[in-house]
Amino acid sequence: MSEERLMSKKKPAYPVSQKLNSYLNHYNRTIEIPIFYEDLLRFSGSVVVYDSNDEDSLWVRVYYSEYDRIEIDLSLKKVYSILLSDGGDDIFKYLNIDAVDFCTFGNSKPFRIKVRNILNDNFTYFYIKKTDASRIYGLELEHMLSPYNLNFLVYKNTLIEEHIAGIPGDVFIKEILPNCPESEKAQLAKEFVKFNERCMIRLLGDMRAYNYVIVPVHDFDHVVYRIRAIDFDQQCFEGKLKVYRPQFFKENYQMVELVRSKLQLKSIDQYKLEERSIVAKRIKSSGNRIKRLLKACLVDEISTPENVELLKFQIYELTHDVNFKNCTKMGEVLNLALDFVKRNYEDVSMKQILERKIKL
Repeated sequence: MSEERLMSKKKPAYPVSQKLNSYLNHYNRTIEIPIFYEDLLRFSGSVVVYDSNDEDSLWVRVYYSEYDRIEIDLSLKKVYSILLSDGGDDIFKYLNIDAVDFCTFGNSKPFRIKVRNILNDNFTYFYIKKTDASRIYGLELEHMLSPYNLNFLVYKNTLIEEHIAGIPGDVFIKEILPNCPESEKAQLAKEFVKFNERCMIRLLGDMRAYNYVIVPVHDFDHVVYRIRAIDFDQQCFEGKLKVYRPQFFKENYQMVELVRSKLQLKSIDQYKLEERSIVAKRIKSSGNRIKRLLKACLVDEISTPENVELLKFQIYELTHDVNFKNCTKMGEVLNLALDFVKRNYEDVSMKQILERKIKL
C-alpha cells in the first residue's frame, strides 16, 4: 500500500469534440432535453443533508422560488421520462420530485434528483452534471467492457446519468465487511482483484472506496458480491499508472489486506488472467462500436502532454511494447493498451490451437 500522493491537480472538464458528438448521435446517446445543468444552479438556498448516522453527507438539499420550482419540477419529470421511459408525458401525474440535492465535493459537482411514484412510494434517482468528454469515454467504456450496461444522455453542456445502485464502498468496508463470513470475504477478495485489473486495463482512475459500490447478489444459498464503479471523471487523465490501480489508494487498504489474507499468489494471477481474457472478449464482441469510440478518442484532448509522457513510459516498462513510446495523445495510449490485451488473448488462443491443447 503506497502512501505517496497519487493525484495532485484537479482535472479540468474537457469539451465534447465533433467526432465524439457524432459517435453519441449514432448510438442514441444524445437527445434534446428541457433543462440544462445551469438551470439547476438558480436555487434560492440550501440545507445540509445528513446521513443515517447524523453525519454530513457532503450533499446539500437545494430549494427554488415558487415560480422556478414549478418549471423545474416539470422539466425534471420530462427528463425522467426520456431517460427511463418512452419520453411521453402520461406518467407525469404519477411522479413527484421529492428532492434536488447538490454536491460541492469532487470534480463534477452533480445534482441528484429523487423521483417518487405517488401511487406506491417507490423512488429512484438520476444525476445531472456538466458534460465532460473524458467522463463520457469512461461511461462508454464501462458500458462495453464491464459486466454492466449504463444508461446516460448528453445534450450540449449537460450530462444525465442513471443511478447505479449499491452500497458505497467506504460504508461497506467500515460497517459490513467486518461481519462477513470467511467465505464471503474470500469471494470479495477475488472480486477486488478482478475490479483492480479491469480498471487498470481500461485506464479508469481514482477508484477510492467512495467512488465504487458493492452490490450483494443472492445466489442459491449464499451471497455473491460485485464491485461497480460509479465515478468516471478520471478516465485517461492522470500520468501515474498507480492511479488506475485501486490497490494503491489508502482508502482501499482493508480490501488489499483481504486479498493478502484470503488468496494465494497463484489464485491472484489466475483471476487477473480471467479478467484480461473477459475484457479481450468484450473488446472483440463490441465490434464497430468500440472502434468508433476509440477513433474519436485518438484525436481528442482529454489530458495534458506531461501526463501522456509519464503514463506511456510507465506502461512501456510494464508491457515492453515499444509502440507506447510513440504516443502523443492519451487516446493513443488507451487504444494501444486495449489492443495489447486483445492481441495477447488472441496469441494465447492461437498457440493453444497450434499445440492442439484445445480442439477446434
